[in-house]
Amino acid sequence: MSILKFENVSKSFGQGASHIDVLKDINLEIKDGEFVAILGFSGTGKSTLMNLIAGLEMPETGRVTFKGAPITGPGPERGLVFQSYSLMPWLTVGGNVGLAVDAVFPKLSRTERQAKIDHYVGMVGLSHATSRRPSELSGGMRQRVSVARALAMNPEMLLLDEPLSALDALTRANLADEILDIWETDKKTCILITNDVDEAILLADRIIPLNPDGTLADPIPVNISRPRDRAAMNDDATFKALRVKVTNYLMDVGIAAKVEETHQLPNVTPIHSVPAAVAKAQESGIEERYLTFSQLHKIYPTPKGPLTVVENFDLKVKKGEFISLIGHSGCGKSTVLTMAAGLNPISKGAIRLDGWNVEGADPERAVVFQSPNLFPWLTAKENVAIGVDKVYPRASQAERQDVIEYYLERVGLADSMDKRASSLSNGMKQRVGIARAFALSPKLLLLDEPFGMLDSLTRWELQEVLMEVWSRTKVTAVCVTHDVDEAILLADRVVMMTNGPQATIGKITDVNLPRPRTRKALLEHPDYYTYRAEVLDFLEEYEHGAKPKPKPQPQTAVAAE
Repeated sequence: MSILKFENVSKSFGQGASHIDVLKDINLEIKDGEFVAILGFSGTGKSTLMNLIAGLEMPETGRVTFKGAPITGPGPERGLVFQSYSLMPWLTVGGNVGLAVDAVFPKLSRTERQAKIDHYVGMVGLSHATSRRPSELSGGMRQRVSVARALAMNPEMLLLDEPLSALDALTRANLADEILDIWETDKKTCILITNDVDEAILLADRIIPLNPDGTLADPIPVNISRPRDRAAMNDDATFKALRVKVTNYLMDVGIAAKVEETHQLPNVTPIHSVPAAVAKAQESGIEERYLTFSQLHKIYPTPKGPLTVVENFDLKVKKGEFISLIGHSGCGKSTVLTMAAGLNPISKGAIRLDGWNVEGADPERAVVFQSPNLFPWLTAKENVAIGVDKVYPRASQAERQDVIEYYLERVGLADSMDKRASSLSNGMKQRVGIARAFALSPKLLLLDEPFGMLDSLTRWELQEVLMEVWSRTKVTAVCVTHDVDEAILLADRVVMMTNGPQATIGKITDVNLPRPRTRKALLEHPDYYTYRAEVLDFLEEYEHGAKPKPKPQPQTAVAAE
């Protein structure tokens, strides 16, 4: 039996030249008790679709009905959890959940009211935090309060509008598991808006992709028996096949073809290049130990005494090698990266690049942060030019412009070079950040969760961009990430860190997959899931704060010499 129905629904915004069609001719039926995941790129209208179901927006044409009656506004039978927490900061956890209880059950006695609050707070595992205010909670805990508040309204349908996208990978996975447990207990109808394919497969009965033109694709049934175990999915043939099918569809409809090449990179030399005579003398020894981390420590003073965040981090990186650095939040990944960038003093040990100790920041070490830190009043070209002008002082103005335009073109910004940074989307800003880093012709490229602020589908696109540009330059690179698939896609080796404090290298996996790599090819390679299992098993071992004894690992083939 259908509980929700869309009949020829279209929705647009704006008028005249600013008129935008967001949703077109949507026809959809949701069965009572069904869990449906709607997937799509940013800007495809996912949240607009959810707002129509919630009654926060009205269709321009067609109609949306709930149990046969047109939806004309919000109602307690449709509980909504937003991407942002939307909690009352002056109320406790119990107080925030109590708002929903009071709205739906206004005549309860004080005892009955408290029992309901306790029940729903307990459902999301926050009984220990009932009296805390939102400012005292982590992001994951705040989102749990939002889920509890929605459940306290006892809705017939639970609407989840990207509720996990602002959370780190581990918290996201844990909360997804909790939502699945709640759904399997109550079997409420549930609609999840997400940009995460794995999340959709784990949770849903059906996956419905939303196309960039605002139309719905054909539903994809998820024929995996319940209950579903996240760890076991890595070995499930149906999961693998679904992953390939959904990923390929989304990439085919959402990722534009590569830009035409109109700019050639000029033959200019950056200021930090090693003189030819020196380079020749160094050829034999530096290639294998181009970047070395030797007994690296980071110690911070605290009122309770010194705190060792990273200790005995020891790694040798070959010239042109791509390293992914992965581990749970707080394990010191970014600390290692900022020390390599010269932005964070080394407490003990050393980092050497191309035979020289790393001391202070230098354009020979380019960094791409999670947030690209552009000057909003400058254009994309002007933001890239700031570094290029310093690194190529002997090049002509025309040659420098060629460098700038070459890399902006490579990252897909050929048509947006002259736009101000303030007018660019988050994905476009990060493209500028990547172009700026490569345009410096660095000896070392450092990437600190460069796609962490982007939805997963935009992240796929920029991973492909990064791989394409890196394949041309073969710059030595270290990328901090929490995404297992990203780590394997990008890297020659995945370096896994133990939990902090006193974090160090726990395991290293060599990724012997052919290059150039694409996500499509990766998912279809017979060895891919073996590598994925290695990394997932390590992360699971450290998931709950455990600190197993690290197993000694050879650093490179030359480490044993």
